[in-house]
Amino acid sequence: MKAGRLVSILLLLQTRGRMTAAQLAEELEVSVRTVYRDVEALGAAGVPLYGDAGHAGGYRLLDGYRTRLTGLTADEAEALFLAGAPGPAAELGLGSVLAAAQLKVRAALPPELRAHADRISGRFHLDAPGWYADAEEAPYLPAVADAVWNSRVLNVLYRRWAEPTDVERRLEPYGLVLKAGRWYVVAGPGPRTFRVDQILQLATSGEEFTRPDDFDLAAHWTAYQRGFHDRLYRGEALVRLAPGVRLPRAGVSRTDEDGWTLAAVPIESVEHAHGEFLRLGADIEVLQPPELRERIARTVAQLAGRYGDLAESDGG
Repeated sequence: MKAGRLVSILLLLQTRGRMTAAQLAEELEVSVRTVYRDVEALGAAGVPLYGDAGHAGGYRLLDGYRTRLTGLTADEAEALFLAGAPGPAAELGLGSVLAAAQLKVRAALPPELRAHADRISGRFHLDAPGWYADAEEAPYLPAVADAVWNSRVLNVLYRRWAEPTDVERRLEPYGLVLKAGRWYVVAGPGPRTFRVDQILQLATSGEEFTRPDDFDLAAHWTAYQRGFHDRLYRGEALVRLAPGVRLPRAGVSRTDEDGWTLAAVPIESVEHAHGEFLRLGADIEVLQPPELRERIARTVAQLAGRYGDLAESDGG
């Protein structure tokens, strides 16, 4: 990508001093002719770049000139405008900081790179939460983020699903994760994962903790998600699905002469599967387990009884 090469040439000359076109071409794995064109582009963008002829010649930057983007490539600069999601940054209390940083980066970019960054901002917008999920209020998120950054212990009142629902916990927050519009804090000892929006009260004692040197937040979260799905789908249902009906994670074994498919479907529980399968109406038949089949049959019978008179009057 040309924009990336322009920044790379700038940084190479800044860190190494004088370099010939051949040296730059070898470093960037392009032709010498490409280097000539890129140098002309940098000069047109106002970069004080000079070329000296002769055996000891080469390109160099005007003495004292330094780019304000040391170490930042064009792709990285563009990614900043894509990955710097304003919503999550604002939730962390960093909205104005992010805006200021993006403004400074944009001002420091040469015109050609600035156009790329503007194109990213104008054509891509990140909106993490799902359509049918209301935004979760997490009033203690900035305080949790501060504790993560400064390795400070948190004493919280936390609401969980099991009884007793409201429990006190001492957390050593290792990191924050944003998943599908919801914030989670990974905290020791353990470590364990907590939803930030379920923190009812929070207090900091000023006590500091030592974060494990070998703790990898991304690796831990990947393993946690894998374990979560393993724990979530602890059962299995055998069902028949009408033609054209598909279920996530369903393992289809065969299709009968009527076009219905026999499938094994992982389920969380009988209670959860009961609600999920009823949404498919007459397009699904549960064969196993017996308790799920019986529960759906009872619900269907109750619905038939409730709406039976209405159905007869409509038919008459």
